[in-house]
Amino acid sequence: KYDYPPLVCNVSWLGLLSVLITILLVASSAPLTVANLFYNNLIIDNFTYFCQIFLLISTASTIVMCLGYFKEESLNAFESIVLILLSTRSMLFMISAYDLIAMYLAIELQSLCFYVIAASKRDSEFSTEAGLKYFILGAFSSGILLFGCSMIYGFTGVTNFEELAKIFTGYEITLFGAQSSGIFMGILFIAVGFLFKITAVPFHMWAPDVYEGSPTLVTAFFSIAPKISILANMVRVFIYSFYDPTWQQLFFFCSIASMILGALAAMAQNKVKRLLAYSSIGHVGYLFIGFSCGTIEGIQSLLIGVFIHVLMTINVFAIVLASRQNRFKYIADLGALAKTNPILAITLSITMFSYAGIPPLAGFCSKFYLFFAALGCGAYLLALIGVVTSVISCFYYIRFVKIMYFDTPKKWILYKP
Repeated sequence: KYDYPPLVCNVSWLGLLSVLITILLVASSAPLTVANLFYNNLIIDNFTYFCQIFLLISTASTIVMCLGYFKEESLNAFESIVLILLSTRSMLFMISAYDLIAMYLAIELQSLCFYVIAASKRDSEFSTEAGLKYFILGAFSSGILLFGCSMIYGFTGVTNFEELAKIFTGYEITLFGAQSSGIFMGILFIAVGFLFKITAVPFHMWAPDVYEGSPTLVTAFFSIAPKISILANMVRVFIYSFYDPTWQQLFFFCSIASMILGALAAMAQNKVKRLLAYSSIGHVGYLFIGFSCGTIEGIQSLLIGVFIHVLMTINVFAIVLASRQNRFKYIADLGALAKTNPILAITLSITMFSYAGIPPLAGFCSKFYLFFAALGCGAYLLALIGVVTSVISCFYYIRFVKIMYFDTPKKWILYKP
């Protein structure tokens, strides 16, 4: 007679309503000029405006998935909705952050919410393990990030991005000299902290276990929202404040490593969420092509790539959450999906083709802009490795289509019509 649990359903609707109202408020206050708030700790400009709008739309999509998820899973965890909203608020601050202290506080607030959400399924050992792993490794990366911020402040005396940009204009960062080496190590520690948060190789080790152990809805949120906020903040830090060819080389090697490991490791996966975790790592490598270029075209292709990646991820997890009986855990559970639910099979097939970068779908446009930016800045090796790994990734993406249309499942699963 009543929805289970009623409090979760009501909180989900209230959360969705609050996000929609926030979208309207942000959309109605488009900045005409650059505005600095709270003693230059926050900034509002067109870049911030578009990133915040897209982040809020992604959060609204996640909450829409919540409406049926908690009922089917019989989870009385309304706190998850509150924590999702709180983490979204922190990510909005992160996108607007214009100071190292404000940036760190926003990242920490987001991380604290994520630690709890990852372990929200309290009766599951896998969820508890995922939350514990995320907490331990996340706390370690936060310490590295804070240490880097403190070193920058210690050697420069400022934390504001605008003042740091003025200091680093024409300043050559080398390992020679006490001040130069200290600044170099500070920026390196900040970069390591960011690379961990965004699951880039070699700081990706936590992602597959956390993605698999967390509730499916939480995995979807982890795959969607942080990509927007962290990449937007990295653009502000490494392109605007600390721009230097040294960091282009760092992102160059991280991009290559992420693309190769993401493509090869995903081939051996039989579970849906672990495969999506390695796929996400590979897509981070593609997005870092834009960072490696450091040009206007590179940043534009980066933003286009992250937006398209988020849209594809929302679609995949919406399909995963649309199925019954604990949703398919293994890829083999998708057998004969085309017979039981042809609409779901067609939608998932189109999404997988888009992930693989097959024209004329959105995933192809994303990779085309990124590879074009790489060729424009002379990074031919990046473009070559990107094309090769894209071809390799077609194997496990098209395997979804093969299983749905040509395989017979060991156990038939009912799906919503």
